[in-house]
Amino acid sequence: MKRAIFILAVLLSHWRRHPMQLATLLIGLISATALWSGVQAINQQARNAYDRAAATFGGTRTAVLVDRNGATFSQSIFVNLRRAGWPVSPVLEGRVQVGGRSFRLLGVEPVTLPPQVGNAPSIVRGALQSFITPPGETLVARETLSDLHLAEGTSPLTSNGTPLPPLRVQPELVPDVLVVDIGIAQHILNKAGELSHLLVGKAQGKPAPLESVVGDKLRLVQPNAETELDRLTDSFHLNLTAFGLLSFFVGLFIVNSAIGLAFEQRLPMLRTLRACGASARLLNTVLVIELVTLALVAGVAGLVCGYFIAASLLPDVAASLRGLYGAQIPGQLVLRAEWWFAGIAISVLGALAAAATSLVKALRLPVLAAAQAYAWHEAQQRWLIFQGAVALAVFGVALALLVYGNSLIAGFGLLATLMLGAALILPAILEIILKLGQRTARRPLAAWFWADSRQQLSGLSLALMALLLALAVNVGVSTMVETFSRTFVTWLNGRLSADVYISASDNAQAIAIRNWLRQRPEVLAILAGARAETHVANQPIELLGLPDHPLYRERWPLLQSAPDAWKRLLPGEAAFISEQLSRRLNLGVGDRIAIPAPGGDWTLDIAGIYADYGNPKGQLAVNIAALIRRFPDTPQTRLGLIVAPDQVPPLIAALRQQFGLDDRSVADQARVKAESLRIFNRTFAVTAALNTFTLAVAGIALLTSLLTLANSRLPQLAPLWAIGVTRPRLAAIELLKTVSVALLTALLALPLGLLVAWCLVAIVNVKAFGWRLPFHVFPLQLFELLVVAMAASLVAALLPVVRLARMQPANLVRIFANER
Repeated sequence: MKRAIFILAVLLSHWRRHPMQLATLLIGLISATALWSGVQAINQQARNAYDRAAATFGGTRTAVLVDRNGATFSQSIFVNLRRAGWPVSPVLEGRVQVGGRSFRLLGVEPVTLPPQVGNAPSIVRGALQSFITPPGETLVARETLSDLHLAEGTSPLTSNGTPLPPLRVQPELVPDVLVVDIGIAQHILNKAGELSHLLVGKAQGKPAPLESVVGDKLRLVQPNAETELDRLTDSFHLNLTAFGLLSFFVGLFIVNSAIGLAFEQRLPMLRTLRACGASARLLNTVLVIELVTLALVAGVAGLVCGYFIAASLLPDVAASLRGLYGAQIPGQLVLRAEWWFAGIAISVLGALAAAATSLVKALRLPVLAAAQAYAWHEAQQRWLIFQGAVALAVFGVALALLVYGNSLIAGFGLLATLMLGAALILPAILEIILKLGQRTARRPLAAWFWADSRQQLSGLSLALMALLLALAVNVGVSTMVETFSRTFVTWLNGRLSADVYISASDNAQAIAIRNWLRQRPEVLAILAGARAETHVANQPIELLGLPDHPLYRERWPLLQSAPDAWKRLLPGEAAFISEQLSRRLNLGVGDRIAIPAPGGDWTLDIAGIYADYGNPKGQLAVNIAALIRRFPDTPQTRLGLIVAPDQVPPLIAALRQQFGLDDRSVADQARVKAESLRIFNRTFAVTAALNTFTLAVAGIALLTSLLTLANSRLPQLAPLWAIGVTRPRLAAIELLKTVSVALLTALLALPLGLLVAWCLVAIVNVKAFGWRLPFHVFPLQLFELLVVAMAASLVAALLPVVRLARMQPANLVRIFANER
C-alpha cells in the first residue's frame, strides 16, 4: 500500500509542473460529461412526462373497449358487461374551453377503476368522497392551474356557461387535462348516458365472450408498452442523443490528446519507477486510480454544468415537442438519482476509454524504450495505413446501410458511419496533401514548413478530427434547417389562404357569426372549415374539411395529383392524403382507403398527395360538405374570411366587440404566420445551441492540443532560431501552419457536411416525420460557417503563438543543453 501511495505521489507531481495539461484534461472530461448528461436530463424529463400521460386514466398501456366507428355508445353496454363478469370502468372524453383555452375533459368512475390503469386509482381515491359528492372536484396538474391564473378551489366557467367543480391540484396528472366524475362530464359535454370507451382490468375468472354481450358494437384494443408519444418523439430524442454523443466524443478527443502527451512526457519518470522495482502492473493500477480520481472530480463538475445546460434548453425543447407532436412537457427540471450516477459513470468510462491506448502502450513498452521521447511515433506511417483501411471498412458499412437499411436507426447509423469513416481517413488525406506540398517546395524553409507540418500532424490529428466532425454537423444541420425554413414559409403561404381566421366556441356561436358576416360588405368570402378524427390501421387519422374555393385550388401545397383532382373531391368520393400518411400506409395517387365513419366505412380514392409539415397525425383532406354528411357530429366552428387588406383590423375589432372573441378565437393571417414562424424558429433553437456547443468544444480541443504540444515543439523550432530565423517569424510560421491545416480540414468538412445534410433530408426526415424536403445548397451559408471555423482555429492558435513570440532566448538556448 505504501509503495502504491508513493508511486501516486510521484505521478501527481507531473500535474503540479504542468497545470495546463491538467486543465486540458479536466476541461475535456467536464465538457464531454456536461453535454452528454444535459441531453440525457432533457430526454429523461420528456420520458417521465410521456409516462405520466400514458399511465393516467387509461393511456395506451391499458386495454380499452371502443366503438368500432369511433363514436360514443350507451352506458347500458357498461352495465351489461359488468353483469357478464367484465372488469370494465367507464370513461367519457371531450374538449372544453376555459378562459379561452381548450382542455381535454375526462369523466371517470373512480369506484370501478382497475389497478392496471397505473396511478389513476390513487389519484382519484385519495379523496373519494369529495370527488363524487356534490359539487365534486376537478383534478388538474399544477401547470394547468398556473396557466389559468386561478387559485385552488375556484370553479371556472366553460365557454357554454357551465361551471366546473372546484379545482384541486394532482401532481401526477399531465398538463391541459381536467378530470371530473363521469356524471359531471356527461352534463358538461351534453352527452347524458354516453361513454367514449371502457377501461378493461384483469378478470378474476373467465368472462362471457365479448360478442355475446355487445355483438359487433365494440372492439378490444390491447395495451401497448410503447406509447404513441414514444413513437412520435423517438426521432426528436434520438436527434438530441446523437448531438450529445457527438459532443461527448469530441470532448474525449481532448482527453485522449492530453493523456497521450502526459504519458509521453512521463515516460522517463515511468522508467525510473520501473528501475526502482515497481512492476508494470502496479504502475498501471496506480495510473488507473489517478485517472478515475480525476474523472470523478470532473464528472461532478460536468454534471453541475449539464444541469444548467438542460435547464437553459428545456423551455425550447418543451416548445419543440409541443409544436411538433402536441406533447406536454413540464418546464421545471426534475432529476432522479440514477441521472447523477449515470453521469459519474459515463465520465469514468469515457476517461478510461480515452486512456486505453496509452495504458496498453505503457504496459507493453520495455524499460529502455520508455526513455525515448518519441517512441510511440516511430510507427506513424504504418498506423496511418491501418487507420485508412479501417476507414474504408467503415465506409463499406455505410454503403450497406444506405442500400439495405429501411429504418430510422439505419438512417442514424448511416450518418454515424459516414462521420466516423471521414474522421478516421482525415489524417491520411492530410498526410497526402502535405507530402505533395513538400515535394513541390523549392526553398529550404518551405520544405521544412511542409515536413514539420507532417510531423506535427500526429499530435493534432484528434483535434482536427473533432473540428471536422463539428463543422460537418454544423454544415449538415444548418443546410437542413435553412432548407426546411424556406420550404416551410412557402408551404405556410399555401396553407394560410384566408385573411382572417375565426374559432367559435360552439356551433351556435358559429352560426351567429356567419349570419353577422353576411351583412358586412368588406367580407368577400366566408370559407367554412371542420375537422374530425378517426382511426385507420390502429392509427389516429385527422379528416380535414376543405371548402370549394378558387383560393384553395391555387394555393394548396399538392405534391402529386390526379387529373381534375379538385373536381373529384366535390362528390365526396375522393380525398387528398398527407405525405407522411401516404408513406406510412404505402398509398399513392389512384389507390383507395376505407375510413371508419359513424354510418359505416367511407371508401375514398386518393386524388392527390400534399405536404403537411409539423403534423404528427396522418391527415386526409376531403370536401367539407361530404365530411359533415359522414360525420354529422363534427363541430362547425372554424371560419376563414377573405377580406380587403385595409379592412382586416377594423373587422377584427368589430368581431371582438360583437361576440367577445379574444386573441385565441380570432386572428389575422399575418399574426398566424408570425406565430407559426416563431414556433418554427424556437423548435430549431435547441439544434442551433447544440451546434454551437459542439463547435465550441472542437475549438477547445484544437486549443488544448496546441497548448499541450507547445513545449514539445521547441526542439524543432530552436535550430531554426539558432540559424537566424527570428522569434516573431517563427511564431508567424507556426500560426500559418496551424491555420493551413485547419483550412484544409474545414474545406474537407464542407462536402462531408453536404452529404450529412442529404442524409438528414432524404433519409432521416423521411423515416422520422414522413416528409421529404427538397435539397438545396446555400453557398453564402457555407462561406459563413467556413469563416466561423477559421476564426475559431485562429483564436485557438493565437495563445501558443504569442507565447512563442515572447519566449526568452534563454529558453531556446536551453534546448541544446538537454539530451534529446
